[in-house]
Amino acid sequence: MKRVVLATLLGTLAVTPVPAQSPEGWMARIDRSTNASDPDAAGDVRFTTIPGGYHAVNPAAAIFYNPANSATGSYAVKGTFKLMEPSPHVNYYGLIFGGSELDGSEQTYLYFLVAQNGTFTIRRRAGDRLPDPNAPARGGRGPVANTEDIASRVAHAAVRQPGADGTSENALEVRVKADSIDFVVNGAVVHTAPKTGTTALTDGIAGIRVNHQLNVQITGFEVTK
Repeated sequence: MKRVVLATLLGTLAVTPVPAQSPEGWMARIDRSTNASDPDAAGDVRFTTIPGGYHAVNPAAAIFYNPANSATGSYAVKGTFKLMEPSPHVNYYGLIFGGSELDGSEQTYLYFLVAQNGTFTIRRRAGDRLPDPNAPARGGRGPVANTEDIASRVAHAAVRQPGADGTSENALEVRVKADSIDFVVNGAVVHTAPKTGTTALTDGIAGIRVNHQLNVQITGFEVTK
C-alpha cells in the first residue's frame, strides 16, 4: 500500500496509508479550517489516480505535490480542473507553484485558483501566522494561513461556471517568464504580474490546491520549460 505524507496546519507530520491507486511520489498537506462558521466537512481527504490525471475529494483544504515537479527560471505549469459538483458555498481550486518547505511551518508558495462563481484569485502563502495572544478569544482557533493577495476574487468571463449538470471545466496555466507571470484560464490571459515583490520568488515545486468541501478531477497536469 502506497503512502503519502499528511501535514497538519501546525506542521506536524504524520504518515497515513492511502488506497493503492493513489499517485506514487505525491504528498498531501492538509489545512484544517480554523473558522467555526465555515467548518470542514466530515471524512478524509482522498487523492487518487484516474485516467490522465487525479481525483481530489476534499472535506478539508489541501495541497497536493510531487517534489519531482520542480522548476526554475522560465517555465509553465498547467492542468485542467473539472468541478464534479457545486460546493455548498464558494470555494477555490487550481495550481500552486514556486513552492518550498511544503512539509513545515515555513511553507511558501504562490497559487492561482478559480471558483464556481466565475472568479479567480492569486495569492502568496508565506508560512503560518499565530493569533495575537492579546486579541479576544477566538473559539479555539489556532494558527492560520499567512497570505498576501495579488488578485483577490476577480470575476472574469473566461472562468466557466457549472452548467445544468452541476459540473464545470477550466484549463488553468501559469506562464513564468523572465520578468513577468501570465495567469491563463481557458486560453485567455486573465492577469499579468511583474516578477517583483510578492511574486518575485517563482523557483520551486508546482502542484495542486483544492479547498474544502470540493470534489475535483484534474487532468493534463504538467510542468514544462
